[in-house]
Amino acid sequence: MTSRISHTTVDSRDAHAQSVWWAEVLGWSQDPEDPNEPGHEECMIFAPGGRQRLLFIEVPEAKRVKNRIHLDLVPTDRTRDEEVDRLLDHGATVHEDHRGIYGEGTGWVTMRDPEGNEFCVLRSESERPDPYAHLVD
Repeated sequence: MTSRISHTTVDSRDAHAQSVWWAEVLGWSQDPEDPNEPGHEECMIFAPGGRQRLLFIEVPEAKRVKNRIHLDLVPTDRTRDEEVDRLLDHGATVHEDHRGIYGEGTGWVTMRDPEGNEFCVLRSESERPDPYAHLVD
């Protein structure tokens, strides 16, 4: 027997604000039958198709150390650098810039969301071959 991941949970100071920010970044949405509202202590967003989900839960303490788990984003309709610029305009900040770490055109950028959670922006599929393509239906 095995298990599957239901959703990924992110501790948050403001679950609603985080759900709105990440929904806009990812192009995801909330459940129209159970909308996320300001003041809700739990706010979930769903990928198109509903199978991938992020749940933001309010906790009293602020983030203090590096995440033990983080999201790696792959731009779907632009380059890595264009996506970094879009996210900067959206309120993200650059934590560490690893572009070119393995030569020209390689690398990633580690960014932080408005609450300081780290995530990475990788090169788009058009900028690199997908080593996991054989696993996708």
